[in-house]
Amino acid sequence: MACPASVHDFIVVGGGSAGCVLAARLSEDENVRVLLLEAGAGQPLEASAVPPAWPTLLGSSMDWCTSTVELAATGSPMPWPRGRGLGGCSALNGMVFARGHSSSYDAWTEAGAKGWGFADLLPYFRRTENVEGRDPALRGVGGPLTVRPAEPNPAVRALLDAAAEAGHPVATDISGGREEGFGLPDLNIVDGARQSAADAYLRPALRRPNLDVVTDAPVHRVLVEGGRCTGVEYRVGTEVVTAACTREVVLTAGVVGSAQLLLLSGIGPRAHLREVGVDLTLDLPGVGANMHDHPMTTVVYTSRQPMAASAINYGEAIGLVRSGPGTDGPDLQILFVAMPYYDVMTLPGPQEGYTIAVSLMNPRSRGTVRLATADPAAAPLLDPAYLTDERDLQVMALGLRTAREIGDAPALDPWRDAEALPGLDVFGADRTQDYLRRSLLPYFHGVGTCRIGSDDAAVVDSDLRVHGIDGLRVADASVMPSIVSANTHATVYAIAERGAVLLTG
Repeated sequence: MACPASVHDFIVVGGGSAGCVLAARLSEDENVRVLLLEAGAGQPLEASAVPPAWPTLLGSSMDWCTSTVELAATGSPMPWPRGRGLGGCSALNGMVFARGHSSSYDAWTEAGAKGWGFADLLPYFRRTENVEGRDPALRGVGGPLTVRPAEPNPAVRALLDAAAEAGHPVATDISGGREEGFGLPDLNIVDGARQSAADAYLRPALRRPNLDVVTDAPVHRVLVEGGRCTGVEYRVGTEVVTAACTREVVLTAGVVGSAQLLLLSGIGPRAHLREVGVDLTLDLPGVGANMHDHPMTTVVYTSRQPMAASAINYGEAIGLVRSGPGTDGPDLQILFVAMPYYDVMTLPGPQEGYTIAVSLMNPRSRGTVRLATADPAAAPLLDPAYLTDERDLQVMALGLRTAREIGDAPALDPWRDAEALPGLDVFGADRTQDYLRRSLLPYFHGVGTCRIGSDDAAVVDSDLRVHGIDGLRVADASVMPSIVSANTHATVYAIAERGAVLLTG
């Protein structure tokens, strides 16, 4: 990649989904110079382009290979994958491209994130995508990301029929943000290959002379003088490099990385920074707090007939449902997976079959990202605090019941052999909650550690500016006040698109 100029107008830290968008959009103005810094590699592994190969990328060089601390719910740590390299999680994930239900974003405005409701974000959602044959008032045409559903595995098609038999509505555009029910989501797959943020946004922009991209360059800290961010310090090989910035530094390092960089820069809770030996720049208590993800459990079935190999991504259909009539919006996602999906290290289960996964869309549990030491190379301490709020267990139990009702529907009679997990002996509140803890899986959708708001615990304002520091913004999943009722990928793109407008408008 190109060597950076010594001074840039904008520095974007993190070349994942949001960083690729920001670097591409900001460099559209030939009068500004943009530097994108990425800790990982410039080229993905070959398997990244192959949709059903995505599970093999977990634990690879494209993964930070983070683990959580010992979790209160399980008594043990858990692997917590996150993307490393240009494209970030978009080069590593399951490729589902779905907005949350509109109620998810309207909850942000109710929590103090003014101007971030669904209607406010809709122009930016539409700007990201190229979708044919949908409502043009809701979906975009001509954007960088070409997204569409794919014909699912025959077992997944039977699961969709089973959901309808169980009384759930059929959605015509489950990725659009307006519907509840079951349907085929859009996927970031074009001509049989993954389309990452690097593919869609960044690589077409690399020919621009005003865009510098440096990979294998972990950032150590942002530099602050007199209350203003003036640049960043990063490493290339054994050399420590300083890059100056005349306008703004934008953190797009994700829910873990952006919070970690602020903490390493002395921006965060005073007591924690003192504990790990980082000099205080600004006491900002909310940095690294409010960490949460969609907790997941699964119901796994053995099949009466051979399962066709998936040519897509295994998780080929989703449903948004409510756990009860009193909820403000859909609070459970049901995901149909064309293979057994469970933690093979903790549970006995089959090698062939299909899965109905259940994920809680509005968890109440909140965790943290914290530094282990002041060394930028040290892995941070990550605690998503899954299932520490009793209400999460209660709603997950209702979701498990919904999954089993779908699994018992007549449409699955040609496929269903036996319920391998949790097994018919798991019933009643105690056994169900025990299974929820034992079967707990992360969904790789962490958010919230630099949340938008105006209260004392907020980290950025409604324009994504870090409270108390001029010239510094955050524009990634970490700014979400609460998690949305979908895979978070599409929302990250929209946040970044809006961030680009805020930076240049």
